[in-house]
Amino acid sequence: MAGNSKRRGAVRKPGSKKGQTVGSGGQRRRGLTGRGPTPKAEERPYHPAAKRKAAAEKESKGDEQARPGKGQVRQPRGNVVGAQRAAKVRGAVGIDPESEIIAGRNPVTEAVRSGVPLRRVLLSGGKATDERVAEVVRTATALGTPLLEVSRTDLDHLTEGAVHQGVAIEVPPYDYRDVQDLLAAAERANHPALVVALDGVTDPHNLGAVLRSAGAFGADGVLVPERRSAGVNATAWKVSAGAAARVPVARATNLVRALEELKSAGCFVVGLDGDGSVGVGDVEVATEPVVLVTGSEGKGLSRLVKEHCDIVARIPIARSVESLNAAVATGIALYEIDRRRTG
Repeated sequence: MAGNSKRRGAVRKPGSKKGQTVGSGGQRRRGLTGRGPTPKAEERPYHPAAKRKAAAEKESKGDEQARPGKGQVRQPRGNVVGAQRAAKVRGAVGIDPESEIIAGRNPVTEAVRSGVPLRRVLLSGGKATDERVAEVVRTATALGTPLLEVSRTDLDHLTEGAVHQGVAIEVPPYDYRDVQDLLAAAERANHPALVVALDGVTDPHNLGAVLRSAGAFGADGVLVPERRSAGVNATAWKVSAGAAARVPVARATNLVRALEELKSAGCFVVGLDGDGSVGVGDVEVATEPVVLVTGSEGKGLSRLVKEHCDIVARIPIARSVESLNAAVATGIALYEIDRRRTG
């Protein structure tokens, strides 16, 4: 009889009957519960950002051993890595660690036209179609200078991120002159000496710009101290637009002693300072042998250098402007001296 079967499968368990329940939405309550905000990309192990973060942390832990000790100066990590990569590529290519790398079509072309000694020309494929680069290649070929094809990445490393436009040249370390060489240059040119001295100018961009102005207004050379001063490096070469090959740069162990040496040779030392007693356009000794001294934009002339100046001149500027850039001030003063000499 139906319902009297003794088979196990036919027995209905108590409470197993399904039916309607009040508030059926409650059955989905757990499913509707939010999981919180989406984790950041770097917190999701499978995401590329998280892998990059893990790699950076691993690399930074490795740098702990190379941390500078007390009294040492920490260099920015980007600069350190860039320098390390540049050194590695230099070694692979065979470039002398002391050589300078001049990069960019215009700076390279100007340097080559000026007769700068070439060690090799570095090219990133397909750039010889540019007329300026083609001129560099022709000159290098005529001189027997090696031409080296390198990848754009290697050229990026060699120039430490500078805009190279697919071409660079290796030149030997700059050959600094001495004070007597600058005086001899004026004697050969048969005109009163005109020397620019930089006091505490540490930016190579300013040095390059000063070299360019010195070449434009007939200066016989630029004098810089060995310490706390910019030297003629790749940046100065580039900004000078080739003037670094035409205008000699002398280095002095002590700037004050070098100024005394120039004064003994008959030069008047004219310093540029906002508190000068005379306008730069009214310096009466401009037609005589002159050493024009420019200080840094922030500190200006140092006390000792200022004390050794025969004249301290100023450049009249609007009161709303605190000071002029060192290179700009030097260019204005050189123009005024040249105007008085030629006018």
